[in-house]
Amino acid sequence: MAGHSFSAESKRLLDIKAASIYMGISPNTLYQWVSRRRFPYVKVGRLTRFDIKQLDLWIERNAVKVI
Repeated sequence: MAGHSFSAESKRLLDIKAASIYMGISPNTLYQWVSRRRFPYVKVGRLTRFDIKQLDLWIERNAVKVI
């Protein structure tokens, strides 16, 4: 798109490397979670991508609640 600049921080869909960095886990762990369907992902053709909004929601849902 002419006239638009996109940075890694502004992308909604992240690749495996960016998503693993964002989550603080290894890419291998993320691949395992995806293969076991334990983590939300999006297929864009043959590519696996991660919606940053879903990552944030997953973090919130899996946070250990304080007693």
